[in-house]
This record gives sequence, C-alpha cells and structure tokens, in this order.
Amino acid sequence: QVQLVESGGGLVQSGGSLRLSCAASGSRSGFNTMAWYRQRPGKQRELVARINSLGSATYVDSAAQGRFTISSADYKNTMFLLMNHLEPEDTAVYYCNFRALGSPVDYWGQGTQVTVSS
Repeated sequence: QVQLVESGGGLVQSGGSLRLSCAASGSRSGFNTMAWYRQRPGKQRELVARINSLGSATYVDSAAQGRFTISSADYKNTMFLLMNHLEPEDTAVYYCNFRALGSPVDYWGQGTQVTVSS
C-alpha cells in the first residue's frame, strides 16, 4: 500500500505562484512514477506532469510548460509542483498519483484545491 498526502493548495490571484507538495509513504520499492493530475470544474481528470523514480520529469502538459515545474526530494518521499504565472484556467483540484512499473494499480491522494482569481 502507498499513502499520498497533498498540501499547498489555496487561493491565489492571476499571475501568482503556488507550490504543491505530495508526501508519499508505504511500500514503493523498484522503478516507479509519480505524477500530478488535476480535475477542473466539469472536466475529466487530466495529467499535468510526471516524474520517474530517477528524479527525471518525463511529461509536462503543454499548457503547463514554462510555468509548472515538477520535482522530487527526500529520496522520492516528497514530490512538488511549482506553479508560476497561474491563470484562472488552472483552477482545479490537484491530485498526486503513484504507479509502480508494470503495475495496473494507481494510488491517489485526497486532492488539494487550487483556485486562481482573475
């Protein structure tokens, strides 16, 4: 089992910044990936950025490129999403995700709300 806890969401004005954190615990041996997803109001959950257990970002959504940076620390126990130049369209619940290589199982955090006012 893997436990994920997000934090760092909140209300920010357009153009502002937030840094989301995801604290991971539990059994996570072997190669894996962690990712940030978001679910905007009335939309399906979508992938924002992904990082592998080597600490390399393997995907960043085109809408987030140049504004969002994914990273990890503490031997991959913590994942971050630094979000700059936030726009109202970034308003969403942001979720942390973990998946082990070759496994069909996704682990999710409870989500953290990000609201960007215009």
